[in-house]
Amino acid sequence: MVRRAIILGAAGRDFHVFNMKFRDNPDYEIVAFLATQLPGIGGRTYPPELAGPRYPNGIRIYDRREKPLSQLARELKADEVILAYSDLENDDVIKEAYEAFRAGLDFKLVNPLDTMLEARKPVISVCAVRTGAGKSSVVRRVARILLEKGVRPVDVRHPMPYGDLKEQVCQVFKSLEDVDAQRCTIEEREEFEPMIRMGVPVLAGVDYERVLRMAEEEGDVIIWDGGNNDLPFFKPDLHIVVADPLRPGAELRAYPGVLNAMMADVLVINKVNMADRKAVETVKKNLRKLNEKAPIIEAESVVKVDKPELVRGKKVLVVEDGPSVTHGHLGYGAGYAAAKAYGAAEIVDPRPYAVGIIKEAYEEYPHMREVVPTMGYRDEQVRDLEATINAVPCDAVVLGTLCDLTRIMRINKPVVYVSYEIRELTKPDLADIIRRFLAEKGLA
Repeated sequence: MVRRAIILGAAGRDFHVFNMKFRDNPDYEIVAFLATQLPGIGGRTYPPELAGPRYPNGIRIYDRREKPLSQLARELKADEVILAYSDLENDDVIKEAYEAFRAGLDFKLVNPLDTMLEARKPVISVCAVRTGAGKSSVVRRVARILLEKGVRPVDVRHPMPYGDLKEQVCQVFKSLEDVDAQRCTIEEREEFEPMIRMGVPVLAGVDYERVLRMAEEEGDVIIWDGGNNDLPFFKPDLHIVVADPLRPGAELRAYPGVLNAMMADVLVINKVNMADRKAVETVKKNLRKLNEKAPIIEAESVVKVDKPELVRGKKVLVVEDGPSVTHGHLGYGAGYAAAKAYGAAEIVDPRPYAVGIIKEAYEEYPHMREVVPTMGYRDEQVRDLEATINAVPCDAVVLGTLCDLTRIMRINKPVVYVSYEIRELTKPDLADIIRRFLAEKGLA
């Protein structure tokens, strides 16, 4: 009998799992995608151009906030739910299974290793144990090392297709104008803009077989730029995994981050300058339980601001990378650390001034207190973020996000830009490891 299944996801792995395992599988009919974790990404259709000939009308994407799993399963007469999103804890996975069982559904996980595509060019993947561990600075470090060695990197970003999926099948970004022209969300801009400024092309999309074929034409080495704590969609030749000592213990309970750590060729403990030494040692000990062989690199996260005079002794508002401080459950990021380091007199509590989606985010994630999360999956959410920032009484806005928000909104106060990069403290460091890797691949 054909199984009628709902894929539970967040516009990333869910689509990839469908493309790789179910699009042409006659034993399954995917009756819906159920969008979770992120606000405002439902209410669309996975188009027939991507869904294939078995789905001439495409596949409806429902919003879990509006349509609970049990209700959707009854309406669509589903047999099974397939979990295909990341940045959970192990307990959350069990809760998802229990909810499926209560709804009368079987519960399925697809092996992420079985969905990895084989590349014709070398692949270096950078992934994490949890969102907010600082993998973006590790990606930039890897790209700089490759550029210094005369090797052309191409950055393939974990998917964030929150717009018209027919227009996002395979996207190439080589300039900030490309980012503007393709109407990228704040979350996409946070990841794309720093790489583009380095002269590294960025690719993303929905169908990652097409993305991979394009990436193979664009560079000598493909960097898989991981999202959340998901595993790469491409089979890596060198798998670098980042852990965060500000959340010791997460490396033992994060899904699927634990698997990332187990599979790592290299482990990086970032932000050691921001954490207690005891926490660093705890993370190191836990990583060794999961992976006995991978070298462990300790690294500092070096935070800088472009206008220290606008921070020192001032009342500031801190804006942080949204996913890290929302579903990543990191209470603060680089912006908050910079405000403290550069002597802000006060970090203003933004919660009384929040509106719309930002206000909802504080209600859903009560651990956030002194930072504004960048949330902008749709135009109205960008307007909510702009209104919240502009309503807060302060002397300056400290942007801990790597997205230049002033390109997409008007901020009525002086803006301070924060940058953060890693500095390795132990040997072998990333340069040593990548040098050996390039020699093995005949690219030295």
